[in-house]
Amino acid sequence: MIRVASVGECMLELQARGTGWHLGHAGDTFNTLWMLRAVLPPGAEADFVTAFGDDPFSEQQRDFMAAQGIGTATSPRLPGLRPGLYAITLDAAGERSFSYWRSDSAARRLADDPAALRLSLAGRDLIHVSGITLAILTPEARRVLRDELARAREGGALVAFDPNWRPALWQSPEAARAAMNDLLAICDIALPSWPDEGTLFGDVGPEACCRRLLSLGVPEVALKLGADGAMIAAPGTPGQRIPARADVTPRDTTGAGDGFNGAYLAARLEGHPPAVAAQLANRMAAEVIGVYGALAEPEALRRCWAEAERDLAPRDR
Repeated sequence: MIRVASVGECMLELQARGTGWHLGHAGDTFNTLWMLRAVLPPGAEADFVTAFGDDPFSEQQRDFMAAQGIGTATSPRLPGLRPGLYAITLDAAGERSFSYWRSDSAARRLADDPAALRLSLAGRDLIHVSGITLAILTPEARRVLRDELARAREGGALVAFDPNWRPALWQSPEAARAAMNDLLAICDIALPSWPDEGTLFGDVGPEACCRRLLSLGVPEVALKLGADGAMIAAPGTPGQRIPARADVTPRDTTGAGDGFNGAYLAARLEGHPPAVAAQLANRMAAEVIGVYGALAEPEALRRCWAEAERDLAPRDR
């Protein structure tokens, strides 16, 4: 049985719909786990590792996850705290902008109990974490998380990391670079985005970004290029561009990169080589941007996945 976990923050999501708002649940690492849970084989175990408050919205989140077959491992419930909140507004092209309320989010305390975190991460085949996860934690909590990820990796887990730089969450670019490089040192699969990486690290192009990450000892890189698809790289292998679908009209680009991450990781767990995994992930990201909000319906994702595997895997494996 495949056992995966994703570590981070699931927020309340307000989507503008006409003259009103729709309430949902989302966050980068949760969105990735949502995709993983949808497309991995039946019986796979998927847990979201975080910290919850004790308010009605926190209970609603837990109920929502349980209804979708997503566990919460030993994630604590913390008295007096609540989920973070963000609102999405869209322009005519489907591009989004965000407003956040997360300063007292319970998820900021997800690494306060190292023993509980250790139990949540034990026995995993794959653990996914992001730069947003790092950014919402204190420096001490980041060290705890990093240590527990390293322990889980020693136990056989693959660690996947999406740097997902959000400048407003960090004290400085220098702090972000230091924390990310520390995590990359124990990372098996890096899932960065361009041009964010160039802005933060000064890479002159996607190829340079891949070379930098490989030089840090990362064994596998899947660099997201937005509408241009992706680039994959490994030691001794130059960056290979994998084009995106050209026949897609986005409705809402929220969660596209997270959907790519989840699909790519699922494909790698199922044994598809990186080039095929990136093609499958591009197809699934196109499915995500065809719906409002970050989470497409699981049944629609499973149908798309099955069609993509039929189209791509037999030809390219």
